[in-house]
Amino acid sequence: MTDKNMKNHPVVSRTEWLAARAEHLAKEKEFTRLRDRLSQQRRDLPWVRVEKEYIFDSPKGKETLADLFEERSQLVVYHFMFAPDWDEGCPHCSFWADNFNGIGVHLNHRDVTMVAISRAPLAKLEAFKKRMGWSFKWVSSGNSDFNYDYHVSFTSEDLKKEIYYNYERFKTDMSDREGASVFYRDEHGNVFHTYSSYSRGIDMLKTAYHYLDLVPKGRDEAELEFTQAWVRRHDEYGR
Repeated sequence: MTDKNMKNHPVVSRTEWLAARAEHLAKEKEFTRLRDRLSQQRRDLPWVRVEKEYIFDSPKGKETLADLFEERSQLVVYHFMFAPDWDEGCPHCSFWADNFNGIGVHLNHRDVTMVAISRAPLAKLEAFKKRMGWSFKWVSSGNSDFNYDYHVSFTSEDLKKEIYYNYERFKTDMSDREGASVFYRDEHGNVFHTYSSYSRGIDMLKTAYHYLDLVPKGRDEAELEFTQAWVRRHDEYGR
């Protein structure tokens, strides 16, 4: 929203404001109920059994996908953009990851483990994690097909043609993209892929955006060169 629109914004009496707010509240409640139904439909989607064994480099050593559950039945993976030849993680994924600290203990108490996964070597992940002051678990998939199988990384050959990302095909020069995937492990140790979301589908994981959606200027990105052009790693603002 431009400053001009802000200056010309309607200003009314408290009584008129309450009437307008009540009208909008009805729409918010309708949206909440719709979101609840959509969330249930998401949980009702069919699953795919994970047949391939993936090995990750973690602070504990080598771990399988099943190991990442840490004895819980549900696993959320954030696909963090950090290619092996990069020196630091994606600033936009870093914007998302700033929300991860502190929530793990709450998720754990609802039978959920959360982990970030990137292709970069573990040493790079650990160094960047220390720089950012993060405590969530972050493992490397650099020696496995995991990122490629879940369509968040693309080989040089892939980039010569249309890649498959966010359930469609298009041309890009980006070797890695963002996303989130969910897995379930049953009492027999079988692992199932239940859900994946990419691009704007992971907006729900970005707390700061939900706060920005409340304020008068909103996300205020319409006139930027590209969405999130303003985003920096949290230790880079003001440079």
